[in-house]
Amino acid sequence: MKKLFSLFLAGAMILSLGACQEKNSPGGAQQGVTDTQADKGMAVMGNTVKYDPNHLVNDGQPISIDWWVWASEDMFQGIADMYEEIHPNVTINIINNPWDGFFTKLPLSLQKGEDGPTLFNVHNSYENLIFNYMAPFDIDTQELIADYPSAASHLKDGKIYYADYGLSTGMVYYNKEIWEAEGLTTEDIPTTWDEFIEVAQKLTEFDENGKMIRAGFNYNQYFNAIALGLNYQFGSNLFDTAGTKAQVDGDGMKQAVTLLVDLYEKYHVGDKDFGTNCEQSFYQGQSAMTFVWGHFVNNLKINYPDLEYGNFEIPIPSEDTPYAYYRYNGEATPAINKNASEAQMEVAQDFMRFYFANDNVQVTLCKEGGLIPAKTILMENAELKDTPIVKTVGPHIDRYIWPGAMPSTLETNMKIAGEDILYNGKSMEKALATANDIINVDLANANFTASENLYKYYEE
Repeated sequence: MKKLFSLFLAGAMILSLGACQEKNSPGGAQQGVTDTQADKGMAVMGNTVKYDPNHLVNDGQPISIDWWVWASEDMFQGIADMYEEIHPNVTINIINNPWDGFFTKLPLSLQKGEDGPTLFNVHNSYENLIFNYMAPFDIDTQELIADYPSAASHLKDGKIYYADYGLSTGMVYYNKEIWEAEGLTTEDIPTTWDEFIEVAQKLTEFDENGKMIRAGFNYNQYFNAIALGLNYQFGSNLFDTAGTKAQVDGDGMKQAVTLLVDLYEKYHVGDKDFGTNCEQSFYQGQSAMTFVWGHFVNNLKINYPDLEYGNFEIPIPSEDTPYAYYRYNGEATPAINKNASEAQMEVAQDFMRFYFANDNVQVTLCKEGGLIPAKTILMENAELKDTPIVKTVGPHIDRYIWPGAMPSTLETNMKIAGEDILYNGKSMEKALATANDIINVDLANANFTASENLYKYYEE
């Protein structure tokens, strides 16, 4: 079912727009109607990037385009609905393709021109695979950066082909019921790793035979996600000064990995064999704390709406401000297929201007996705300022690093390194060295340069 959203825009009611036929055809497939009313009587949207809805798209003639997504189709359908209410001649078909195989099918479909998707969601780790199919946005670059500062990191020859609508990072999630049962309060929320270990040990439970029956902290399945970012706390970047070679076998990463291993093997607050999925374990109350990125907020809302949980920021080595707390990643906007027809291109460019200018779109995306808004003016938005990630991470977001659109080889090979260390008895030094070698072979064949040097406090 489509999720409808109210636009709350000044001006005439959209329902009064001129139309020459019903939008639903007898066969049930949605078709656009001829739109004859250019002046919608609606206010111009936006801050620096503006969108004036008072115009016809495709001369008001019915047109349909496809938008490929891999999740949250109701959310994206709701955004499409917002646009279609303004321009009833346009039909945006949300096509949900599973994540597994998405970036195998997508390049093949983009080659089909107007028969392929006109819009498609982007994950920045696959930028190199799909960049050659993208058309640049027909929006002034400096205006876009003024509203969305992180868009500067996506500049290619002075143009922007996709940007970030939200910034995602990790947080610690804790089960409030377990927390309170152990006599803990918000005063006990730890800020350093030593404090965290003490709390996690208190939350860990064993049976009479010494078998763990509740983990105080569980990171199973996310070793790589935590490690790739934890290194910054110990003063090491992921990439060299040129930004083209990884250094995941450096001292900072070794300290980060040592900490993760010690949590299980030295402090016994969790266990590599205590389930393979920390999210499921947290859902079921078998793990008191876990570390997951912001998307987990929506997962909890959908899967376990009655589970009471709290959040706090990732701990740091000491009370001193670290080089960086952690890393963040941008959740990417759609991109436009450069092989689309002229009419499809007109609609797609118009839609993307609407997408960037409409605050209701951005609030929806960030609330549903558990994100810090990339549109900085929305940090104080009433609907966002009290969301878990903005409250938890917002005060220190300038101390989080975006490494750049890291190719997937980093995640893949750090996951393998974690499995080798935890399960296969391989030494940390050898596992990280192997991962680093494979990653750098892959990076040599990729057009990648890290963005770490854009960090305000960057040090070589």
